[in-house]
Amino acid sequence: MHRRAFTGLGLAIAALALAGAAHAQYPAKPVTIIVPFPPGGGTDTGTRLLAQKLSDRWGQPVVVENKPGAAGAIGAELVSRAKNDGYTLLMGNVGTQSVNPSLYKLNYNADTSFAPVTLVAHLPLVMLVNPAVPAKTAKEMIALAAAKPGAVTYSSSGSGGAPHLAAAMFEDEAKVQMIHVPYKGGGPAIADLIAGHVQLSFATVLESSSNIQAGKLRALAVTGLQRSPVLPDVPTLAEGTLPGFDAASWIGLLAPAGTPKETIDKITADVRYVLANGDLKEKLVQQGAVPEAEGPVAFQKLIDRDRTRYAKVIKDKNIAAN
Repeated sequence: MHRRAFTGLGLAIAALALAGAAHAQYPAKPVTIIVPFPPGGGTDTGTRLLAQKLSDRWGQPVVVENKPGAAGAIGAELVSRAKNDGYTLLMGNVGTQSVNPSLYKLNYNADTSFAPVTLVAHLPLVMLVNPAVPAKTAKEMIALAAAKPGAVTYSSSGSGGAPHLAAAMFEDEAKVQMIHVPYKGGGPAIADLIAGHVQLSFATVLESSSNIQAGKLRALAVTGLQRSPVLPDVPTLAEGTLPGFDAASWIGLLAPAGTPKETIDKITADVRYVLANGDLKEKLVQQGAVPEAEGPVAFQKLIDRDRTRYAKVIKDKNIAAN
């Protein structure tokens, strides 16, 4: 009996040792990060910068796959059904995690299908116009829209996304009426703004700064409470135009629910490391992002806060999905 007990104990210890070794080796194979939007948007750009640095640190490929559709719900559902071993992650944003539950009948539970890993960066929004639009300031844009209700068209990355909600808040507070033209991602929305098919857009500084610097777009205002270090000469909407106006986006990593805490902690620690070391933080800041690797608890609080906040905007403005 004693021999059997010791044998059983030995097997248990061996199993624990193997499990510990498997964890210590994470990642032991390529990791996939699903971006639930097309290439070219702020979420995609930030993800690709992060993926390269994580790949360098882990010694494993970190593959970015774009799975667009339904304002991010298709890609999010794919991750919700993935194996919870840390090898398939979602780069979510305020739209996928905080807005979609108020807009869509989802095939997953936004509260229980994911384990938050870490916030990666805040993405301030900027109010943009095609250079052919005569307005040079936010006040002039308001006057232009007020003079011809329904004549100004604006693009967004999709109905109910942070750019659309920022525009809806702008319409409400500025007391103007514009026509919303939703796209399947920030990249296409910006492309058609540059082409002159729409006059106005709200987009992340990350996805629009290069076009602003190249003169392809004109920045009228930043939607946060502080000016962007990338666009120091661009005022906030709160500065004398719409006092108190505040709208922004963010990106953050999530894993399928049930992913081991040790794996989540490992990913969080390594995201913090690559943001604190090397040039990743500088690259993100140069493109208008505000890097901040908060852990799972703080990230979940941000998701919950914005879900409550934007649910009210959606209800008050009667916003519906595409």
